[in-house]
Amino acid sequence: MTPGGGSGPMKDCEYSQISTHSSSSPMESPHKKKKSVPKRKWEVFPGRNKFFCNGRIMMARQTGVFYLTLVLILVTSGLFFAFDCPYLSEKITPAIPAIGGILFFFVMGTLLRTSFSDPGVLPRATPDEAADLERQIDIANGSSSGGYRPPPRTKEVIINGQTVKLKYCFTCKIFRPPRASHCSLCDNCVERFDHHCPWVGNCVGKRNYRFFYMFILSLSFLTVFIFAFVITHVILRSQQTGFLNALKDSPASVLEAVVCFFSVWSIVGLSGFHTYLISSNQTTNEDIKGSWSNKRGKENYNPYSYGNIFTNCCAALCGPLSPSLIDRRGFIQPDTPQLAGPSNGITMYGATQSQSNMAAATPLLQSEPSITSEELPLPGKTSISGPCAALTLGQPTPPSSMPNLTSDSGLTDIIPLKEEHEGHQFLTPEEAPSPPGMLPSGSPITHSHTMHVLSLASQDSLHEDSVRGLVKLSSV
Repeated sequence: MTPGGGSGPMKDCEYSQISTHSSSSPMESPHKKKKSVPKRKWEVFPGRNKFFCNGRIMMARQTGVFYLTLVLILVTSGLFFAFDCPYLSEKITPAIPAIGGILFFFVMGTLLRTSFSDPGVLPRATPDEAADLERQIDIANGSSSGGYRPPPRTKEVIINGQTVKLKYCFTCKIFRPPRASHCSLCDNCVERFDHHCPWVGNCVGKRNYRFFYMFILSLSFLTVFIFAFVITHVILRSQQTGFLNALKDSPASVLEAVVCFFSVWSIVGLSGFHTYLISSNQTTNEDIKGSWSNKRGKENYNPYSYGNIFTNCCAALCGPLSPSLIDRRGFIQPDTPQLAGPSNGITMYGATQSQSNMAAATPLLQSEPSITSEELPLPGKTSISGPCAALTLGQPTPPSSMPNLTSDSGLTDIIPLKEEHEGHQFLTPEEAPSPPGMLPSGSPITHSHTMHVLSLASQDSLHEDSVRGLVKLSSV
């Protein structure tokens, strides 16, 4: 302290109150937790796909050819509307650009719908589902753990009298449904897989096949339409100024005619091929493999065909559109521990490994069971004399109506309590009042407050009964 001025340093040491409600307090900063933004499923999707617009657009990873398709359609149609349609609408009819515009927008709509949608991707199995499926395969094939060759990975189902094999997918860890296949480019199992089309940048499956068919059908009409009226435009101009002058006056028509001429054959041929597939209710994958060809046998037929061309076309083009199974815009749920339920002979998801570990760590499952206080054949309590085979591993034992009360009442008859003769201020469990209606009349707890010591003869009989119980348990 300074002489004569002791209050100086004390003023500097004044206490300052810490505000516990302030957000900038250093006491609260370590305990603050930043709110983690939940991820959507498309962000951790296991397949080789690209997503745009927060998961609304789903495409294959290799989309270079798709952009080529887009450029060819846009450039060819744009040149037609810019250089040919004004002359044709003036010389022939204004309906030509109107019809061409309708076809163009229909082609673009079906192309984008085919390219940006889920083709019918099947979700992969979770680790628990995959482990359970592996156990089912081992049990069905009767294979042991020491086998050298893996068990066969097929299942047979009967569809309309025809035997169909379901193949196991080693990547997705599932048995693929009928007509499903795994796309090696997208690395996904696709339901009713037709083929992977690089021109649309996506797989063609159950959910976008009708849009793909309408795209190639409308594109074939648009290509024929443009090619026909481009030739008409050149012929009309050549009649006025000559053929060479007509080409010089409209050079874009030459480019359009060349592009349409070389593409119309493949597009029209592809449309005719898929028209045949729809009329017979087949997929490109099935037709290439010859799954329902008569060469495999006289009794080999397509079980998915309705036997009528009109019905097959309606089922493929006008049937209900199935929802997406992958829920790519859904949020990822946090992992919650799942409790293994009672097995009672049926293997549950994720229960086999935990049960085997429990069996290895629990000595009661490997050696003779040790007798406990509840297993003593006490007076007034049924001894363990029934068959113990009913208690299987992992199956919970149903609780008795009053398990603790009966065991306590029997133990008090064996073990004398010394505190009974001494003064104390606590009530024993027997002296505590029980709620009305909980104990049956005649129960030894309701009226007995004295402890009885067993005689030597009763102790000998108790020892003999316990030995019998141990022998029975060890035999089981």
